Amino acid sequence: MTSIPSAASTAVPTGATRRASPLKVATASFVGTAIEWYDYFIYGMAAAVAFGPLFFPTFSPGAGTLAAFATYSVGFLARPLGGVVMGHFGDRVGRKSMLVTSLVLMGVATAGVGLLPTYDAIGVWAPVLLVTLRFIQGIGVGGEWGGAVLMAVEHAPADKRGLYGSFPQMGVPGGLILANLVFLTLSATTSDAAFAAWGWRVPFLASALLVVIGLVIRFSITESPEFEQVKESGDEARMPIVTVLKEHPRQVLLAAGGFMGNNTVGYIFMAYLLGYGTTILGLERSLMLTLTLVGAVAWLAVIPWAAALSDRHGRHRVLLLGSAGLAGWMAALFPLVDTASPALILVGILGTAFFLGVTYGPIAALFSDLFKAKVRYSGASLGYQIGSVLGGGLAPTLATALYAAGDSSAPVTAYLVVVSLVSLGCLAVVARDARTHES
Repeated sequence: MTSIPSAASTAVPTGATRRASPLKVATASFVGTAIEWYDYFIYGMAAAVAFGPLFFPTFSPGAGTLAAFATYSVGFLARPLGGVVMGHFGDRVGRKSMLVTSLVLMGVATAGVGLLPTYDAIGVWAPVLLVTLRFIQGIGVGGEWGGAVLMAVEHAPADKRGLYGSFPQMGVPGGLILANLVFLTLSATTSDAAFAAWGWRVPFLASALLVVIGLVIRFSITESPEFEQVKESGDEARMPIVTVLKEHPRQVLLAAGGFMGNNTVGYIFMAYLLGYGTTILGLERSLMLTLTLVGAVAWLAVIPWAAALSDRHGRHRVLLLGSAGLAGWMAALFPLVDTASPALILVGILGTAFFLGVTYGPIAALFSDLFKAKVRYSGASLGYQIGSVLGGGLAPTLATALYAAGDSSAPVTAYLVVVSLVSLGCLAVVARDARTHES
Protein backbone atom coordinates (compact mmCIF):
# COMPACT_ATOMS: atom_id res chain seq x y z
CA MET A 1 0.00 0.00 0.00
CA THR A 2 1.21 3.49 -0.76
CA SER A 3 2.62 5.27 2.25
CA ILE A 4 -0.08 6.97 4.31
CA PRO A 5 0.88 10.29 5.89
CA SER A 6 0.08 10.42 9.57
CA ALA A 7 -1.76 13.26 11.25
CA ALA A 8 1.44 14.27 12.98
CA SER A 9 3.44 14.32 9.77
CA THR A 10 0.90 16.50 7.98
CA ALA A 11 0.47 19.03 10.77
CA VAL A 12 1.43 22.56 9.86
CA PRO A 13 3.64 24.60 12.14
CA THR A 14 2.18 27.69 13.67
CA GLY A 15 2.54 30.67 11.38
CA ALA A 16 0.76 33.63 9.93
CA THR A 17 -1.77 31.59 7.99
CA ARG A 18 -2.13 29.22 10.91
CA ARG A 19 -3.51 32.00 13.14
CA ALA A 20 -6.98 31.42 11.74
CA SER A 21 -9.00 29.87 14.55
CA PRO A 22 -9.54 26.16 13.93
CA LEU A 23 -12.86 26.41 15.77
CA LYS A 24 -14.04 29.26 13.53
CA VAL A 25 -13.14 27.32 10.40
CA ALA A 26 -14.76 24.14 11.72
CA THR A 27 -17.92 26.03 12.68
CA ALA A 28 -18.08 27.66 9.26
CA SER A 29 -17.71 24.21 7.69
CA PHE A 30 -20.57 22.94 9.83
CA VAL A 31 -22.92 25.80 8.95
CA GLY A 32 -22.25 25.69 5.22
CA THR A 33 -22.48 21.91 5.08
CA ALA A 34 -25.73 21.91 7.05
CA ILE A 35 -27.25 24.32 4.55
CA GLU A 36 -26.15 22.20 1.59
CA TRP A 37 -27.50 19.03 3.14
CA TYR A 38 -30.75 20.75 4.07
CA ASP A 39 -31.15 21.41 0.34
CA TYR A 40 -30.32 17.80 -0.45
CA PHE A 41 -32.63 16.29 2.18
CA ILE A 42 -35.72 18.30 1.41
CA TYR A 43 -35.59 16.75 -2.04
CA GLY A 44 -35.59 13.26 -0.49
CA MET A 45 -38.50 14.12 1.79
CA ALA A 46 -40.48 15.64 -1.04
CA ALA A 47 -39.74 12.56 -3.16
CA ALA A 48 -41.13 10.37 -0.38
CA VAL A 49 -44.38 12.28 0.17
CA ALA A 50 -45.15 14.57 -2.80
CA PHE A 51 -43.22 14.07 -6.05
CA GLY A 52 -44.93 10.85 -7.17
CA PRO A 53 -48.39 12.29 -7.92
CA LEU A 54 -47.03 15.73 -8.89
CA PHE A 55 -44.44 14.65 -11.45
CA PHE A 56 -45.46 11.05 -12.29
CA PRO A 57 -49.29 11.12 -12.12
CA THR A 58 -49.76 8.47 -14.82
CA PHE A 59 -48.06 5.86 -12.63
CA SER A 60 -49.66 3.82 -9.85
CA PRO A 61 -48.93 5.13 -6.33
CA GLY A 62 -46.20 2.54 -5.75
CA ALA A 63 -44.63 3.05 -9.17
CA GLY A 64 -44.84 6.82 -8.76
CA THR A 65 -42.93 6.63 -5.47
CA LEU A 66 -40.35 4.38 -7.11
CA ALA A 67 -39.97 6.85 -10.00
CA ALA A 68 -39.60 9.75 -7.55
CA PHE A 69 -36.86 7.91 -5.69
CA ALA A 70 -35.20 7.14 -9.02
CA THR A 71 -34.89 10.89 -9.67
CA TYR A 72 -33.52 11.14 -6.12
CA SER A 73 -30.83 8.63 -7.08
CA VAL A 74 -29.80 10.70 -10.12
CA GLY A 75 -28.13 13.16 -7.78
CA PHE A 76 -25.81 10.44 -6.59
CA LEU A 77 -24.68 9.68 -10.12
CA ALA A 78 -23.53 13.30 -10.42
CA ARG A 79 -21.69 13.32 -7.10
CA PRO A 80 -18.48 11.61 -8.33
CA LEU A 81 -18.38 14.09 -11.23
CA GLY A 82 -18.65 16.96 -8.75
CA GLY A 83 -15.99 15.36 -6.59
CA VAL A 84 -13.59 14.94 -9.52
CA VAL A 85 -14.07 18.42 -11.02
CA MET A 86 -14.03 20.33 -7.74
CA GLY A 87 -11.36 18.03 -6.36
CA HIS A 88 -9.11 18.97 -9.30
CA PHE A 89 -9.56 22.69 -8.74
CA GLY A 90 -9.52 22.27 -4.98
CA ASP A 91 -6.04 20.73 -5.25
CA ARG A 92 -4.91 23.25 -7.86
CA VAL A 93 -6.62 26.55 -6.93
CA GLY A 94 -7.73 26.13 -3.33
CA ARG A 95 -10.25 24.56 -0.97
CA LYS A 96 -12.13 27.75 -0.13
CA SER A 97 -13.10 28.71 -3.69
CA MET A 98 -14.64 25.29 -4.30
CA LEU A 99 -16.73 25.55 -1.15
CA VAL A 100 -18.23 28.78 -2.45
CA THR A 101 -18.86 27.23 -5.87
CA SER A 102 -20.57 24.15 -4.46
CA LEU A 103 -22.89 26.24 -2.28
CA VAL A 104 -23.93 28.44 -5.22
CA LEU A 105 -24.66 25.40 -7.41
CA MET A 106 -26.74 23.79 -4.69
CA GLY A 107 -28.69 26.98 -3.97
CA VAL A 108 -29.56 27.65 -7.60
CA ALA A 109 -30.69 24.07 -8.23
CA THR A 110 -32.75 23.86 -5.04
CA ALA A 111 -34.56 27.15 -5.62
CA GLY A 112 -35.18 25.96 -9.19
CA VAL A 113 -37.02 22.87 -7.90
CA GLY A 114 -39.22 25.16 -5.81
CA LEU A 115 -40.18 27.12 -8.94
CA LEU A 116 -40.66 24.10 -11.18
CA PRO A 117 -44.07 23.55 -12.87
CA THR A 118 -45.58 20.11 -12.31
CA TYR A 119 -46.64 17.48 -14.85
CA ASP A 120 -50.16 18.95 -15.11
CA ALA A 121 -48.66 22.25 -16.31
CA ILE A 122 -45.92 21.24 -18.75
CA GLY A 123 -46.23 17.49 -19.16
CA VAL A 124 -43.14 15.36 -19.59
CA TRP A 125 -40.85 18.37 -19.31
CA ALA A 126 -41.61 18.53 -15.59
CA PRO A 127 -39.83 15.26 -14.66
CA VAL A 128 -37.08 16.04 -17.22
CA LEU A 129 -36.33 19.37 -15.55
CA LEU A 130 -36.62 17.77 -12.12
CA VAL A 131 -33.95 15.25 -13.04
CA THR A 132 -31.73 18.01 -14.48
CA LEU A 133 -31.93 20.10 -11.32
CA ARG A 134 -31.28 17.02 -9.19
CA PHE A 135 -28.17 16.33 -11.28
CA ILE A 136 -26.91 19.87 -10.59
CA GLN A 137 -27.57 19.33 -6.89
CA GLY A 138 -25.45 16.19 -7.08
CA ILE A 139 -22.53 18.04 -8.63
CA GLY A 140 -22.71 20.68 -5.90
CA VAL A 141 -22.82 18.28 -2.98
CA GLY A 142 -20.20 16.07 -4.67
CA GLY A 143 -17.67 18.86 -4.38
CA GLU A 144 -18.86 20.05 -0.99
CA TRP A 145 -17.74 17.27 1.34
CA GLY A 146 -14.07 17.15 0.42
CA GLY A 147 -13.58 20.89 0.72
CA ALA A 148 -15.48 21.30 3.99
CA VAL A 149 -13.69 18.37 5.61
CA LEU A 150 -10.23 19.43 4.48
CA MET A 151 -10.72 23.01 5.63
CA ALA A 152 -11.62 21.72 9.09
CA VAL A 153 -8.98 18.97 9.32
CA GLU A 154 -6.10 20.95 7.77
CA HIS A 155 -6.64 23.87 10.17
CA ALA A 156 -6.84 21.57 13.21
CA PRO A 157 -4.17 20.76 15.81
CA ALA A 158 -2.52 17.41 15.05
CA ASP A 159 -4.10 15.70 18.07
CA LYS A 160 -7.63 16.94 17.33
CA ARG A 161 -8.02 16.28 13.63
CA GLY A 162 -10.79 13.79 14.30
CA LEU A 163 -12.79 16.20 16.47
CA TYR A 164 -12.49 19.21 14.17
CA GLY A 165 -13.05 17.03 11.11
CA SER A 166 -16.37 15.96 12.63
CA PHE A 167 -17.84 19.47 12.37
CA PRO A 168 -18.73 19.19 8.67
CA GLN A 169 -19.89 15.64 9.42
CA MET A 170 -22.36 17.12 11.90
CA GLY A 171 -23.69 19.22 9.03
CA VAL A 172 -25.44 16.13 7.65
CA PRO A 173 -27.74 15.52 10.63
CA GLY A 174 -27.85 19.30 11.12
CA GLY A 175 -29.33 19.68 7.64
CA LEU A 176 -31.69 16.79 8.30
CA ILE A 177 -32.91 18.41 11.52
CA LEU A 178 -33.56 21.69 9.73
CA ALA A 179 -35.37 19.92 6.89
CA ASN A 180 -37.53 17.95 9.32
CA LEU A 181 -38.45 21.07 11.27
CA VAL A 182 -39.55 22.80 8.08
CA PHE A 183 -41.63 19.83 6.92
CA LEU A 184 -43.13 19.38 10.41
CA THR A 185 -44.16 23.04 10.43
CA LEU A 186 -45.79 22.67 7.03
CA SER A 187 -47.57 19.49 8.11
CA ALA A 188 -48.98 21.30 11.15
CA THR A 189 -50.04 24.45 9.28
CA THR A 190 -51.27 23.21 5.89
CA SER A 191 -53.85 20.69 4.76
CA ASP A 192 -52.87 17.78 2.51
CA ALA A 193 -54.41 19.64 -0.43
CA ALA A 194 -52.51 22.84 0.33
CA PHE A 195 -49.26 20.93 0.80
CA ALA A 196 -49.70 19.27 -2.61
CA ALA A 197 -50.67 22.55 -4.25
CA TRP A 198 -47.93 24.85 -2.92
CA GLY A 199 -46.68 23.82 0.52
CA TRP A 200 -44.00 21.47 -0.79
CA ARG A 201 -42.36 24.44 -2.61
CA VAL A 202 -41.70 26.45 0.57
CA PRO A 203 -38.66 24.48 1.82
CA PHE A 204 -36.99 24.76 -1.59
CA LEU A 205 -37.55 28.49 -1.95
CA ALA A 206 -36.46 29.15 1.64
CA SER A 207 -33.05 27.69 0.80
CA ALA A 208 -32.18 30.84 -1.16
CA LEU A 209 -31.93 32.84 2.07
CA LEU A 210 -29.93 30.10 3.76
CA VAL A 211 -27.45 30.02 0.88
CA VAL A 212 -26.82 33.76 1.19
CA ILE A 213 -26.06 33.27 4.90
CA GLY A 214 -23.74 30.37 4.08
CA LEU A 215 -21.86 32.38 1.47
CA VAL A 216 -21.24 35.26 3.90
CA ILE A 217 -19.79 32.79 6.40
CA ARG A 218 -17.62 31.01 3.86
CA PHE A 219 -16.12 34.22 2.50
CA SER A 220 -15.00 35.07 6.04
CA ILE A 221 -12.62 32.13 6.53
CA THR A 222 -9.00 31.72 5.40
CA GLU A 223 -7.52 29.18 3.01
CA SER A 224 -6.20 25.88 4.34
CA PRO A 225 -2.61 26.25 5.63
CA GLU A 226 -1.61 22.83 4.29
CA PHE A 227 -2.80 23.79 0.80
CA GLU A 228 -0.85 27.06 1.05
CA GLN A 229 2.27 25.07 1.91
CA VAL A 230 1.77 22.97 -1.21
CA LYS A 231 1.41 26.14 -3.31
CA GLU A 232 4.49 27.74 -1.76
CA SER A 233 6.59 24.64 -2.38
CA GLY A 234 5.44 24.41 -6.02
CA ASP A 235 4.54 20.77 -5.42
CA GLU A 236 1.01 20.83 -6.89
CA ALA A 237 -0.05 17.84 -8.94
CA ARG A 238 -0.66 18.82 -12.57
CA MET A 239 -3.60 16.42 -12.84
CA PRO A 240 -4.57 15.44 -9.28
CA ILE A 241 -7.21 12.88 -10.23
CA VAL A 242 -4.75 11.09 -12.55
CA THR A 243 -2.19 10.99 -9.74
CA VAL A 244 -4.80 9.59 -7.36
CA LEU A 245 -5.89 6.86 -9.77
CA LYS A 246 -2.29 5.98 -10.60
CA GLU A 247 -0.75 6.05 -7.12
CA HIS A 248 -3.68 5.57 -4.71
CA PRO A 249 -6.30 3.29 -6.34
CA ARG A 250 -6.30 0.94 -3.36
CA GLN A 251 -7.04 3.75 -0.89
CA VAL A 252 -9.87 5.08 -3.09
CA LEU A 253 -11.56 1.68 -3.33
CA LEU A 254 -11.14 0.91 0.36
CA ALA A 255 -12.44 4.34 1.31
CA ALA A 256 -15.49 3.85 -0.94
CA GLY A 257 -16.18 0.40 0.46
CA GLY A 258 -15.61 1.52 4.03
CA PHE A 259 -18.13 4.33 3.68
CA MET A 260 -20.74 2.42 1.67
CA GLY A 261 -22.43 0.78 4.67
CA ASN A 262 -22.82 3.98 6.65
CA ASN A 263 -24.20 5.81 3.63
CA THR A 264 -26.65 3.04 2.74
CA VAL A 265 -28.06 2.91 6.26
CA GLY A 266 -28.04 6.70 6.48
CA TYR A 267 -30.28 7.15 3.46
CA ILE A 268 -32.64 4.40 4.54
CA PHE A 269 -32.95 6.31 7.80
CA MET A 270 -33.14 9.78 6.25
CA ALA A 271 -35.29 9.16 3.16
CA TYR A 272 -36.80 5.67 2.89
CA LEU A 273 -38.26 5.29 6.39
CA LEU A 274 -40.44 8.37 5.93
CA GLY A 275 -42.13 6.95 2.85
CA TYR A 276 -42.19 3.42 4.31
CA GLY A 277 -43.89 4.53 7.51
CA THR A 278 -46.53 6.62 5.76
CA THR A 279 -47.35 4.47 2.71
CA ILE A 280 -46.70 0.91 3.96
CA LEU A 281 -47.50 1.18 7.66
CA GLY A 282 -50.12 3.91 7.32
CA LEU A 283 -48.61 6.14 10.01
CA GLU A 284 -49.01 9.90 10.12
CA ARG A 285 -46.40 11.92 8.25
CA SER A 286 -45.93 14.17 11.29
CA LEU A 287 -45.17 11.15 13.49
CA MET A 288 -42.50 9.80 11.14
CA LEU A 289 -40.98 13.26 10.75
CA THR A 290 -40.85 13.66 14.54
CA LEU A 291 -39.21 10.27 15.06
CA THR A 292 -36.67 11.01 12.35
CA LEU A 293 -35.99 14.40 13.92
CA VAL A 294 -35.26 12.80 17.31
CA GLY A 295 -32.94 10.33 15.60
CA ALA A 296 -31.13 13.12 13.78
CA VAL A 297 -30.50 14.96 17.05
CA ALA A 298 -29.03 11.78 18.56
CA TRP A 299 -26.92 11.23 15.45
CA LEU A 300 -25.56 14.77 15.61
CA ALA A 301 -24.64 14.36 19.30
CA VAL A 302 -22.79 11.07 18.76
CA ILE A 303 -20.63 12.29 15.84
CA PRO A 304 -18.24 14.59 17.79
CA TRP A 305 -18.12 12.16 20.72
CA ALA A 306 -17.03 9.30 18.45
CA ALA A 307 -14.56 11.54 16.60
CA ALA A 308 -12.99 12.67 19.87
CA LEU A 309 -12.71 9.02 20.93
CA SER A 310 -10.88 8.32 17.68
CA ASP A 311 -8.33 11.01 18.53
CA ARG A 312 -7.60 9.27 21.83
CA HIS A 313 -7.99 5.59 20.99
CA GLY A 314 -7.39 5.39 17.23
CA ARG A 315 -9.73 5.81 14.29
CA HIS A 316 -9.52 2.21 13.17
CA ARG A 317 -10.59 0.82 16.55
CA VAL A 318 -13.61 3.14 16.82
CA LEU A 319 -14.69 2.55 13.22
CA LEU A 320 -14.36 -1.23 13.42
CA LEU A 321 -16.39 -1.46 16.60
CA GLY A 322 -19.00 0.92 15.22
CA SER A 323 -19.26 -0.96 11.91
CA ALA A 324 -19.74 -4.29 13.67
CA GLY A 325 -22.48 -2.72 15.79
CA LEU A 326 -24.13 -1.19 12.72
CA ALA A 327 -24.29 -4.56 10.94
CA GLY A 328 -25.84 -6.19 14.00
CA TRP A 329 -28.37 -3.43 14.53
CA MET A 330 -29.54 -3.60 10.93
CA ALA A 331 -30.90 -7.06 11.63
CA ALA A 332 -33.24 -5.48 14.21
CA LEU A 333 -34.24 -2.17 12.58
CA PHE A 334 -37.12 -3.23 10.32
CA PRO A 335 -38.54 -5.85 12.72
CA LEU A 336 -38.85 -2.97 15.21
CA VAL A 337 -40.29 -0.57 12.63
CA ASP A 338 -42.78 -3.16 11.35
CA THR A 339 -44.49 -3.28 14.76
CA ALA A 340 -45.89 0.18 13.89
CA SER A 341 -45.42 1.02 17.57
CA PRO A 342 -44.02 4.56 17.89
CA ALA A 343 -41.98 3.55 20.94
CA LEU A 344 -40.37 0.57 19.20
CA ILE A 345 -39.80 2.53 16.00
CA LEU A 346 -38.01 5.14 18.11
CA VAL A 347 -35.82 2.43 19.66
CA GLY A 348 -34.90 1.23 16.17
CA ILE A 349 -34.15 4.76 14.99
CA LEU A 350 -32.09 5.72 18.05
CA GLY A 351 -29.95 2.59 17.77
CA THR A 352 -29.41 3.31 14.09
CA ALA A 353 -28.52 6.93 14.84
CA PHE A 354 -25.97 5.87 17.46
CA PHE A 355 -24.07 3.52 15.16
CA LEU A 356 -24.33 5.97 12.26
CA GLY A 357 -22.64 8.58 14.44
CA VAL A 358 -19.88 6.21 15.53
CA THR A 359 -19.11 5.20 11.95
CA TYR A 360 -19.43 8.70 10.49
CA GLY A 361 -17.65 10.95 12.96
CA PRO A 362 -14.06 9.67 12.45
CA ILE A 363 -14.36 9.16 8.67
CA ALA A 364 -13.30 12.72 7.78
CA ALA A 365 -9.91 12.49 9.49
CA LEU A 366 -9.39 8.91 8.31
CA PHE A 367 -9.98 9.82 4.66
CA SER A 368 -7.81 12.92 4.96
CA ASP A 369 -4.89 10.86 6.24
CA LEU A 370 -5.17 8.39 3.37
CA PHE A 371 -3.87 10.92 0.84
CA LYS A 372 -1.05 13.44 0.51
CA ALA A 373 -2.04 17.11 0.79
CA LYS A 374 -1.41 17.84 -2.90
CA VAL A 375 -4.06 15.32 -4.04
CA ARG A 376 -6.14 15.06 -0.87
CA TYR A 377 -9.22 16.91 -2.14
CA SER A 378 -9.40 14.67 -5.21
CA GLY A 379 -8.62 11.42 -3.40
CA ALA A 380 -10.90 11.90 -0.39
CA SER A 381 -13.76 13.23 -2.54
CA LEU A 382 -13.54 10.38 -5.04
CA GLY A 383 -13.54 7.68 -2.36
CA TYR A 384 -16.39 9.30 -0.47
CA GLN A 385 -18.55 9.91 -3.54
CA ILE A 386 -18.07 6.45 -5.02
CA GLY A 387 -19.14 5.09 -1.64
CA SER A 388 -22.18 7.37 -1.71
CA VAL A 389 -23.22 6.11 -5.16
CA LEU A 390 -22.86 2.47 -4.17
CA GLY A 391 -24.53 3.20 -0.84
CA GLY A 392 -27.10 5.97 -0.52
CA GLY A 393 -27.53 6.45 -4.26
CA LEU A 394 -29.06 3.01 -4.60
CA ALA A 395 -30.56 2.53 -1.15
CA PRO A 396 -34.04 4.16 -1.30
CA THR A 397 -34.74 2.92 -4.83
CA LEU A 398 -33.44 -0.59 -4.17
CA ALA A 399 -35.24 -0.84 -0.83
CA THR A 400 -38.51 0.18 -2.49
CA ALA A 401 -38.01 -2.42 -5.22
CA LEU A 402 -37.02 -5.16 -2.73
CA TYR A 403 -40.10 -4.57 -0.63
CA ALA A 404 -42.36 -4.49 -3.69
CA ALA A 405 -40.89 -7.76 -4.98
CA GLY A 406 -41.42 -9.71 -1.77
CA ASP A 407 -44.13 -7.69 -0.01
CA SER A 408 -41.89 -7.93 3.04
CA SER A 409 -39.12 -5.97 4.75
CA ALA A 410 -36.97 -9.10 5.15
CA PRO A 411 -35.09 -8.56 1.84
CA VAL A 412 -34.42 -4.94 2.86
CA THR A 413 -32.99 -6.16 6.18
CA ALA A 414 -30.74 -8.67 4.43
CA TYR A 415 -29.51 -5.95 2.06
CA LEU A 416 -28.61 -3.61 4.92
CA VAL A 417 -26.77 -6.32 6.88
CA VAL A 418 -24.73 -7.43 3.86
CA VAL A 419 -23.70 -3.91 2.86
CA SER A 420 -22.70 -3.10 6.45
CA LEU A 421 -20.55 -6.24 6.60
CA VAL A 422 -18.83 -5.28 3.33
CA SER A 423 -17.86 -1.94 4.86
CA LEU A 424 -16.63 -3.65 8.00
CA GLY A 425 -14.36 -5.81 5.84
CA CYS A 426 -12.96 -2.81 3.95
CA LEU A 427 -12.22 -0.91 7.15
CA ALA A 428 -10.50 -4.00 8.57
CA VAL A 429 -8.20 -4.02 5.53
CA VAL A 430 -7.47 -0.29 6.02
CA ALA A 431 -6.56 -0.99 9.65
CA ARG A 432 -4.36 -3.92 8.69
CA ASP A 433 -2.55 -1.87 6.05
CA ALA A 434 -1.96 0.92 8.57
CA ARG A 435 -0.44 -1.53 11.08
CA THR A 436 1.78 -2.97 8.35
CA HIS A 437 2.95 0.51 7.38
CA GLU A 438 3.68 1.44 11.01
CA SER A 439 5.68 -1.71 11.60
